[in-house]
Amino acid sequence: MYIVALTGGIGSGKTTIANRFAALGIDIIDADLVARQVVEPGSLALSAIAAHFGSDILDEKRELNRRALRERIFANPDEKAWLNALLHPLIREEMMRQCQQATSPYCLLVVPLLVENRLSGLGQRVLVIDVDEAVQIERTCQRDQISQQQAEAILASQANRDERLAVADDVIVNQDRSEAELEHEILTLHQQYLTFATQQAHTQ
Repeated sequence: MYIVALTGGIGSGKTTIANRFAALGIDIIDADLVARQVVEPGSLALSAIAAHFGSDILDEKRELNRRALRERIFANPDEKAWLNALLHPLIREEMMRQCQQATSPYCLLVVPLLVENRLSGLGQRVLVIDVDEAVQIERTCQRDQISQQQAEAILASQANRDERLAVADDVIVNQDRSEAELEHEILTLHQQYLTFATQQAHTQ
């Protein structure tokens, strides 16, 4: 399967762009969704988390209490490292399984923390959705109803624009663009990816 890995900082519009590709018939695999799937009730990962942190890490439905977990690992690097060591391989494995099951000519793998988790090698191409930081902060404050200070703190915890652009094969600038310009750029990339996928299929 030809995989295009899509990434971008918070508020860059990753979901909006991914939905445009989905409208063209392309299968989307979302890392955030996969991260939830691997800790669903009954999963081995959830059992391991409950055994490690205690059963109060589960809510009344026996599902993972994400807020409680975030609070437990926020100030404890060792606990965060333990959790990442458990979940990252499972998430990666499930993402790749879903990519291989995709039925479109290529698939889009949306990974917000692609650069931070050194996952740029998962795809044959890396597509970065790029906006300047002021736009990121403004959009994030509006969308999540948080303060500018909170938005800035999230930005500071992520890779910066230069780090993301350094791994990019393709870039969509998602600000100050007309709908027509954006649509044209997405269609152009879509045609390129179809060509690349066909070429790969012929060489295998």
